[in-house]
Amino acid sequence: MLKPMLAALAAAFALAMLPAAYAQDVKKDTQDIRQDRKDIRQDRKDIHADEKARREDRREMHQDMKKGDYKDAHKERQEMHKETRDIHKDRRELHKDQRDLHKDKRERREDKREEK
Repeated sequence: MLKPMLAALAAAFALAMLPAAYAQDVKKDTQDIRQDRKDIRQDRKDIHADEKARREDRREMHQDMKKGDYKDAHKERQEMHKETRDIHKDRRELHKDQRDLHKDKRERREDKREEK
């Protein structure tokens, strides 16, 4: 007789705690969304800076080539290659952050539906 009462009490307690758990999930998802948006802004800023540096290196390389300074032109070419790798890395990070943002938004919508 005591076991069924304890089971009912445990079930009632679990049901009472569900809304708080869902609220915490929504809060965590909202924080994740904010962080993802911050990361996306930073990735776009990094991409823009790397593209600007690459354009500058290209301009300097062309100037070195016109002057016949092939050694410096080669250095500029290497810097351009480095900037290109950085751009590709930043674009991969941007894509990952966009996927995370999409996933977090979807999870928040689901948590809000479950909360109701």
